[in-house]
Amino acid sequence: MQKYINKLKDFNELVMFEHSVFSLPFIFIAMIVAADGWFGFWLLLMGALAALSARNFAMGLNRYADIDIDAKNPRTAQRPNVDGRLDSTSIVIFIIINAVVFIAVAYMINSLAFYLSVPILIVLGSYSYFKRFSSMAHVVLGISLGLAPIAGVVAVTESIPAWSVILSLGVIFWVAGFDLLYSLQDIDFDKENNLYSVPSRYGVDATLFISSLFHMLCVIFWALFVWVAGLGIFAYIAVVVAALMLSYEHTLVRKDFAKIDRAFFTINGYLGFAFFLLIIIDKVVA
Repeated sequence: MQKYINKLKDFNELVMFEHSVFSLPFIFIAMIVAADGWFGFWLLLMGALAALSARNFAMGLNRYADIDIDAKNPRTAQRPNVDGRLDSTSIVIFIIINAVVFIAVAYMINSLAFYLSVPILIVLGSYSYFKRFSSMAHVVLGISLGLAPIAGVVAVTESIPAWSVILSLGVIFWVAGFDLLYSLQDIDFDKENNLYSVPSRYGVDATLFISSLFHMLCVIFWALFVWVAGLGIFAYIAVVVAALMLSYEHTLVRKDFAKIDRAFFTINGYLGFAFFLLIIIDKVVA
């Protein structure tokens, strides 16, 4: 039994399950707004399964594609895909299982979700290879997570209203912005290995500027989302709170690159949760 428990822990470390906090809140935000309140336990279960299987697929494929890169990088050399805890065959099986689960869940939700399931997986999988030839990899990651709100609203209404696209644009620039900051940790490694991250190609100052620009666009799009969706005062408060947290994130990183992990995970994790909670309050008050 302990053998299987350890294997589950290895897969959990492989995909960094805790990082699901970035996409899950915005899936459920879209579902709450689309349903004008509670959307039911069935869709809650289906939404969670779709989000987790999609993310497991994307992260599993990323780790599989990056075995050679991760093995060279001291920061990632102890990951399960590199140190022998998980072999390539096990990772491929994990990727396939999660792809099948995602498509099956989409089929059970509705026709539009099913039709979009394979294109979504293609987008999610493309991130794993972009860093090898394009600095747009950060934006591709943003698009991957930005699909979450659209998936959420499709699950509820089997349509894609304008406000969900605007919400997704906010998520795209949010994720791309904090991924730029996160990639500063590997600037020297990326230069040495000819990887196309923005820091390795354009330097630290340009990276900080582009990240700030992306996060300003993120806040603008989220404010537009609240307006177009016709939400109330607590939704606008959510946007203000997000803006303040992003500003604090940039302050932390500019002072000390050693705090990038804190800025990346802790602040952004709380941001998604706070936004989600305030949208719930907004719907309850309304």
